[in-house]
Amino acid sequence: MIVTLNPRILHFSKLHPLPRSSSCFYRTRNVSLTTNCKLQKPENGNQRSSGNLTKTISLSDSAPPVTEETDVEVSGDRVVKGGGNGGGGGGDGRGLGFLKKLPRKVLSVLSNLPLAITEMATIAALMALGTVIEQGETPDFYFQKYPEDNPVFGFFTWRWIFTLGFDHMYSAPIFLGMLLLLAASLMACTYTTQIPLVKVARRWSFMKSDEAIKKQEFADTLPRASIQDLGMILMGDGFEVFMKGPSLYAFKGLAGRFAPIGVHISMLLIMVGGTLSATGSFRGSVTVPQGLNFVMGDVLAPIGFFSVPADAFNTEVHVNRFTMDYYDSGEISQYHSDLSLRDLNGKEVLRKTISVNDPLRYGGVTIYQTDWSFSALQVTKDGEGPFNLAMAPIKINGDKKLYGTFLPVGDTNAPNVKGISMLARDLQSIVVYDLEGKFAGIRRPNSKLPIEVNGMKIVIEDAIGSTGLELKTDPGVPVVYAGFGALMLTTCISYLSHSQIWALQNGTTLVVGGRTNRAKNEFPDDMNRLLDQVPELINKNTSVVSEQS
Repeated sequence: MIVTLNPRILHFSKLHPLPRSSSCFYRTRNVSLTTNCKLQKPENGNQRSSGNLTKTISLSDSAPPVTEETDVEVSGDRVVKGGGNGGGGGGDGRGLGFLKKLPRKVLSVLSNLPLAITEMATIAALMALGTVIEQGETPDFYFQKYPEDNPVFGFFTWRWIFTLGFDHMYSAPIFLGMLLLLAASLMACTYTTQIPLVKVARRWSFMKSDEAIKKQEFADTLPRASIQDLGMILMGDGFEVFMKGPSLYAFKGLAGRFAPIGVHISMLLIMVGGTLSATGSFRGSVTVPQGLNFVMGDVLAPIGFFSVPADAFNTEVHVNRFTMDYYDSGEISQYHSDLSLRDLNGKEVLRKTISVNDPLRYGGVTIYQTDWSFSALQVTKDGEGPFNLAMAPIKINGDKKLYGTFLPVGDTNAPNVKGISMLARDLQSIVVYDLEGKFAGIRRPNSKLPIEVNGMKIVIEDAIGSTGLELKTDPGVPVVYAGFGALMLTTCISYLSHSQIWALQNGTTLVVGGRTNRAKNEFPDDMNRLLDQVPELINKNTSVVSEQS
């Protein structure tokens, strides 16, 4: 094998294992050393292929600045001592350049870890409080729920709620202020800590003394080994390898150094999206009987000071049909609303049947199916009609609803009007009672089966339901989704270890050292596994040749 060591940096870009023969020839620029040797495999080492293989070493003519010795120490996640003329290339924090104008003391305070933990704990507490305190209710609700004559915990009344804005917690100044402070802490930490760590990690840093290498977390000495063999083995394990003269530097897992910056950016995206949702959204709810319509803009109301109406607010929503699905037990399983959207000219632009968890989206507005009601009952009496009888809620107990109506019989102007009562808990069956309030029977709407009550034939023609719809716009949703997606990805990447290895050839002796930022218990085992693969050189004869031009 013939290897030429050049003062220029050798960049091992791709692994092609070397063929092994019974002799080696080393050649340097000033002194050429010819060594005839045999390869002796370590007893516990891995076997290497002996086939006809080749390798490629690419010379880097335009390398970034290189530090001759590492004088950068990293303690935990902070750069304690800087050094060298390393080139970072992209990790210079230009996007956060405005932070340079802040005093260093302010940046130090903002990037303090206990402060960031306190900020996150405060935001979590405010969110929990916003879950306990009802949001967006009328003032009378809070006057009755949190009265001054009987304060909660002996001091908490409606005055606290209105003063601090706890009735609209997520757009309250105190909540948005904490988000802003946490965002400032994240940016300060990124600028003062994470970006410098990335810049240090990207440097090609060579060590020129055995003592510096032996100070690393892992260090070992191979008495008869070649630095070129070590470089090829490291490349096979996924390392980026660089050489200059007798020095070697290798690293892998650089993405793990960028991941904390990605985590910070993801958290900022989530906070920005949440702020947009709290300050730039519209919300509204409406209950519409089947066959009627409404305009989106008449229902939607702004909930923040950044709320801007969209063009879709002029769209008309028509309820074509409202239906229900039932379980075998008779309980309601699902609601369906057949909706048509019409523009200002009355032209239908979209039609869809929505249900719970299957909303309609149009022009940034989302329409959800959330509730239902009984609007009217259509009946005929002795062939007369049909009459539309309005259904009124009689009792609501949780999800259990009961509606009733009254069909007057005789003189409707009499002081004591009598009539037929009808009750329903849903749209599938109607219970009929006679003039005396006695049970007369049950009929299904659209069954066309008459029921005789006090000599009159009553037919339940149809049950007309009302759909309960909730409309909202939320410009922060895409940003929040992007933030959470990036957070999951960068959190996984942050667990990748950034490992660095240095080596120095001193005659036939090879000094190797390395360190990693994670998986510190496994790192020595990995290093021993790699060093066991380095073949040992056994000299037969050595001759010194004069300098060659």
